Amino acid sequence: MPVQTVPDLFLTAVHDKPRADCFSSRDAQGRWQPVSSAEALRRVRALRRGLESLGVKPGDRVALLAENRVEWALTDLGIQCAGAISVPIYPTLLPDAIAQILADCGPVAVFLSTGDQAAKIHQIRGSLPSVRDVIAFDRTELPDILSFGRLLEIGQNLVDQDPPAPRDDCAAADPEAPCSIIYTSGTTGTPKGVVLSHRNFVSNVLAIQDQFPFARLDRCLSFLPLSHVLERMAGLYTMVYAGVGIAYAERMDTVPRDILEVKPEILISVPRLYEKIYAKAVGTAMGAGWPKRDIFFWSRRVAMDWARRKADGTPLPTGLRLQHGLADRLVYRKLRARLGGKIEVMVSGGAPLSPKINLFFNGAGLDICEGYGLTETSPVLTCNTPAVKRYGSVGRPVVDTEIRIAPDGEILARGPQVMIGYWNKPEATAEVLAPDGWFATGDIGKVDEDGFVFITDRKKDVIVTAGGKNIAPQPIENRFQTNKYVSQVVVVGDSRQYLSALVVPDFATVGGYAAAQGLNAATPAELVAHPAVQELFQQQLDELNTELPGFSQIKKCSLLEQEFTQEAGELTPTMKVKRFAIARKYRDVIAAMYPVEAPEDED
Repeated sequence: MPVQTVPDLFLTAVHDKPRADCFSSRDAQGRWQPVSSAEALRRVRALRRGLESLGVKPGDRVALLAENRVEWALTDLGIQCAGAISVPIYPTLLPDAIAQILADCGPVAVFLSTGDQAAKIHQIRGSLPSVRDVIAFDRTELPDILSFGRLLEIGQNLVDQDPPAPRDDCAAADPEAPCSIIYTSGTTGTPKGVVLSHRNFVSNVLAIQDQFPFARLDRCLSFLPLSHVLERMAGLYTMVYAGVGIAYAERMDTVPRDILEVKPEILISVPRLYEKIYAKAVGTAMGAGWPKRDIFFWSRRVAMDWARRKADGTPLPTGLRLQHGLADRLVYRKLRARLGGKIEVMVSGGAPLSPKINLFFNGAGLDICEGYGLTETSPVLTCNTPAVKRYGSVGRPVVDTEIRIAPDGEILARGPQVMIGYWNKPEATAEVLAPDGWFATGDIGKVDEDGFVFITDRKKDVIVTAGGKNIAPQPIENRFQTNKYVSQVVVVGDSRQYLSALVVPDFATVGGYAAAQGLNAATPAELVAHPAVQELFQQQLDELNTELPGFSQIKKCSLLEQEFTQEAGELTPTMKVKRFAIARKYRDVIAAMYPVEAPEDED
């Protein structure tokens, strides 16, 4: 029987590829506790019946406000087995933002995790007339909240009274019907609800399955938010369908420890994790002094040369093979050991990954495959694979997907993964989705002669200088962020004569530098104001500019004493920069970098 819906993916896997640790997570004592395929199926059946007992009907919306955990995955599957539409919400959102989403989609029920999340819903519930029931995973003292355990009991009693027939665990679903509404992270304004069908998700899962060796791998560690479409499709649905066990990291800050304990073969992440691992490796090498420092940078050159030749299909000289073997014993094995020692595939998506970092990891035996897509495309449009990749690109289109470039450079896409549209926003849908199925991604890029897609920037992020130069800031930012002293950077310069940058230092690394130099700087504010630190960053900037054409060089930078955060409204829940919010907050800092407009350099 063909797989056509998300519940089909789950039911096929639990029947055909059962395992004792379909899901696992830490208990209160810190021990990893598995949930078998059979137990997962039992709970999903009970959740379906429990939801139906609450009056949830096919087509109703049910919201999910929770951190990554086993209950999240099972609840999502239970909602869809009831024929309802799941609406994931980032648990880091504040009550006003949550209220805006819930008022837009009108859910009949809300699942939530902790007492903190319950307090948010309690605060706004009076403004949500559609919400009849609130179900909490954890115990809470707030009134009118049903416990998750009690809902499972109700559902299990109904299952026991009327057991489902074989393969009748889910309500009948049309593959073209909506299965989820995922709200965009709001980098360009008010979040919009992206309506994705079962066909959207299933087509993407099957396309990815054909190009990656997931079916022969064992475990993955899940730490990206399940509210994010990449983790939902790749980290949940694809892993379940492939028969890969999913272990949920306790928190983002426990990921390094969890990796060592779980020893996953698959990691799915945004570039920030790989950037941090790389920066830590560089920082450790620099701090070790000679000869370890020189050995590391030699091994980095060897890794990049090795990876580039392997990707191009060019012969590997005997000398390079010998060097690579030596570098593996001295450096690469230690790096792999820090990631559990069993990694076979690492996926990177959500933002551009520096080709330098990508080459280094791949040459060190840590295979990163970078892909590209959007919430509106379920999400994958293109990807590099373990067998075929081109560094600097986001790969070739996945099966049944077409890519073309509009006259203004915008990437257009068409395929079975493209959304139904935006919830209750027909005008916004019409702006990006043509009647013939072509979707305007909002990204600028190109396709080379071999079909590999290259992203240069977001269409709305392109800086147009006062001299009329169109400059994509992301490639410049990506280069700067590979510097060990840099944590975050935002390039500015729209309608100005030259580019400048707001830079957040890596305070641990810069603090170490300051201590080694005997500088008197105890706080981040004192650190960024110290002339020696400012001189250090000017040197880093000068070095970066040697790699850039004149019109793309950064003339000035200002060091900031605090990181960009989601809480301050500067980052989206997926850690993307909100450029307009940052420009507003730091408008005086930016203005100070342009006291007198100078003539723009020519390239």
